[in-house]
Amino acid sequence: MRAIPYGRQHIDEKDIDAVVSTLKADFLTQGPKVKEFEDKFAEYVGAKYAVAVNNATSGLHIAVSALGLKPGERVITTPITFAASANCVRFVGGEVWFADIDPDTYLLSLESTKKLIESKPKGFFKGIIPVDFAGLPVNLEKFRELANAHNLWVIEDACHAPGGYFIDSKGDKHMCGNANYANIGVFSFHPVKHIACGEGGMVTTNSEALYKKLASLRTHGITKDNMSENHGGWFYEMQELGYNYRLTDIQSALGITQLAKNNKGVARRNEIANTYKKAFKGKIKYQDLPKGAYNAHHLFVIEVEDRKGLYDFLRTQHIYAQIHYIPVHKLPYYKDIGYESAALRNSETYYSKCISLPMYPSLTDEEQGFVIEKVLSFVNG
Repeated sequence: MRAIPYGRQHIDEKDIDAVVSTLKADFLTQGPKVKEFEDKFAEYVGAKYAVAVNNATSGLHIAVSALGLKPGERVITTPITFAASANCVRFVGGEVWFADIDPDTYLLSLESTKKLIESKPKGFFKGIIPVDFAGLPVNLEKFRELANAHNLWVIEDACHAPGGYFIDSKGDKHMCGNANYANIGVFSFHPVKHIACGEGGMVTTNSEALYKKLASLRTHGITKDNMSENHGGWFYEMQELGYNYRLTDIQSALGITQLAKNNKGVARRNEIANTYKKAFKGKIKYQDLPKGAYNAHHLFVIEVEDRKGLYDFLRTQHIYAQIHYIPVHKLPYYKDIGYESAALRNSETYYSKCISLPMYPSLTDEEQGFVIEKVLSFVNG
């Protein structure tokens, strides 16, 4: 049997043809495919606006910048995430504060966040960055209520969750990144994610003002809009200090074809998840699924007592499971600036036991059966 990684991109002939067609066209970057991808992605998640960027880290950076985060201002996020969810705050000189996770969903705990906010004076925090960890949507309606009560903005880190959704208290369906409850949503198009562009990301919002700010920051703060007739066609203005965070037409062409397959891919991911759950129910703990939530399943995470033992054993069977994630406050950079002593018991307990099993649409039933057999054989001794 071939090696089984925890994640794998799936590229078919339609993807290849789309990229080849773009390579033969007039624009490799800053052309029509970028706008087409943005429009189709915004429609897919139900947001008014989308801004394509070169990766999700860049997307998070311009998100906090567009919301006006200043040096020394404080933002709350989860420690169980990729470092970029916190690093974006540090990029602009802000301070990261970590709230704990829910021990069953592995998402940022509303209760822990509320307790942290209410332990400080009014105005102490500026925003919250919840993460749709492993593809499970955060209930942003509840976080929005908390944010509104304390005048905070919300960025939804939806990098794991295109195609996921939750049902709010009114019975309305909210796709991850639709920006109805968050100010901004951010997505990733890394190869192991649902939509593989090699690298890439998307930022979504329903605010025209934020959209214009995000688009400006993505491209050096340069504009050719509203130019005087007295200037020639070459003229442009740099209105603010921005960045070169553009996505190419080549990547956008691939993103368009990948996006068209995402519903089918998410459905297959849920089939795989349900098979795991059926095999492990009552034997191994896995991520809970709250009522009204639809998990896009970037990952399938379980908890076991001898995590290192299982990790090593699976590798001997050519099953390359992964760990998601080392708590951000335990990384050397954050330890060195004083975060090591943060009291985040649920996050640290989770990390001591978590392991991500293979989860991707092209995983075969035979391969999954082999993974399940080996996991159970180890756990059962």
